[in-house]
Amino acid sequence: MAWLVRVKSAISNSATTILPRSAKKQSVAVLAFEVAGVMTKVLHLWQSLTDKNIIRLKNDCIALEGVRKIVSNDESFLLGLACAELAENLRLVAKSVARLSHRCASTNLRCFHLAFDRFADSGHDPNGWVLGWKEMELKSNKKMDRYVTVTATLHKEMEELSALETALRKAVAASGAGDETTTKEQKIADLRQKVFWQRQEVKSLKERSLWNRSFDGVVSMLARSTFTVLARIKLVFGIGSQGSLPTYLPRSLSASATVYPTENQTGSTCSTYVSGPLAKSVKNGSSGAADGFFKSNSQLLKPPTTTLGAAALALHYANLIIVMEKMIKSPQLVGVDARDDLYSMLPNSVRSALRGRLKGVGFTATDPGLAGEWRDALGRVLGWLAPLAHNMIKWQSERSFEQQNSIPKTNVMLLQTLYFANKEKTEAAITELLVGLNYIWRFEREMTAKALFECGNFSGLLMKPQCSSNPIAGSG
Repeated sequence: MAWLVRVKSAISNSATTILPRSAKKQSVAVLAFEVAGVMTKVLHLWQSLTDKNIIRLKNDCIALEGVRKIVSNDESFLLGLACAELAENLRLVAKSVARLSHRCASTNLRCFHLAFDRFADSGHDPNGWVLGWKEMELKSNKKMDRYVTVTATLHKEMEELSALETALRKAVAASGAGDETTTKEQKIADLRQKVFWQRQEVKSLKERSLWNRSFDGVVSMLARSTFTVLARIKLVFGIGSQGSLPTYLPRSLSASATVYPTENQTGSTCSTYVSGPLAKSVKNGSSGAADGFFKSNSQLLKPPTTTLGAAALALHYANLIIVMEKMIKSPQLVGVDARDDLYSMLPNSVRSALRGRLKGVGFTATDPGLAGEWRDALGRVLGWLAPLAHNMIKWQSERSFEQQNSIPKTNVMLLQTLYFANKEKTEAAITELLVGLNYIWRFEREMTAKALFECGNFSGLLMKPQCSSNPIAGSG
């Protein structure tokens, strides 16, 4: 019997020695919060590719008047920018997944980065990681969303536990410093009870959240999701040969959801495609060209030399436009100091253009009709220029260093900002705003001065006859 026990023990030890990694996969533990952030980004990307958001992209984003005026009126170019930005966002997510994949036991998962790049360039998916639409939408997404929610709750409860433990340590230390009282003892007892129950809550949440999941499990979910999102991007924007696109992703949008409706190989309307000109504009990055899918799309996001992005002025001009917007809405509240501060914000090119426009202009501004025309003109310019400026601020703030691990709260895309705006056209619009603002500001000041002058004279006229003709004073 003892011999049999020793044999069983030897077999057990041998199995453990041969398969150490697969027998006990490493848990995510504290990296659960990073994993939850990556999952949230995947969910946000998938949401941005829904039928509703593709319709919004066509009808709202690329149709913005400001975009058409100073960015481009070439729909193919604008759609190419949208595709490139989504692809770049996905590349950054995949980079995070690849970093997590190095901790996996599965060889396939550890090679995620190679498989992902190969799929992006050639569409080859040997692991079958691309999910069908229903599986992604109704199963995978819901599972990830549940994990994200529970993991967020875990983070909150762990912070609460830390605060309770700190309070308990302070209470115990305080009780040891002096005479113990019944009140202090009761407080310590209550805190210990709270800490106990909080630890139980944290333990329960760890079991249900990403904390106790293995790296293989979470990376497998992320790998399948990122592959599916990439397949969706290619499908929506019609990248690659239509025959090579996954046939199990949805192709049933209504005609109103199309960006470029085309006929697929079976003859039915493939309304989710953005084909035609866009397919040509991103051809190099879609089907395994020399540069590769992601590199080609990254190149599309490099602003041309004629743009504000290339001149590093996009954010500065956005702030300048927003300041002018406030002044134009309330010119009577603009003081001389504020006017000087605005002028100091102007780059030399705008100052030069402004001096040229104001040369020969008189110093008086007393025509209410002209002031009204200027207000209307400024309102029209701000109507299409201000949205791009506000979008620039939103886009930048959501992608700042402090916010780079958070999820964008809006669906603002780079093409809707001043980043790709033509520098010369933007400066012409800003100069126009400055000329108009100059007139209505002087008009408001002159009207105010005139009103005060008339009010002073009117008050003097009222007071003088009252003093001289007062019957009581004259009866003395």
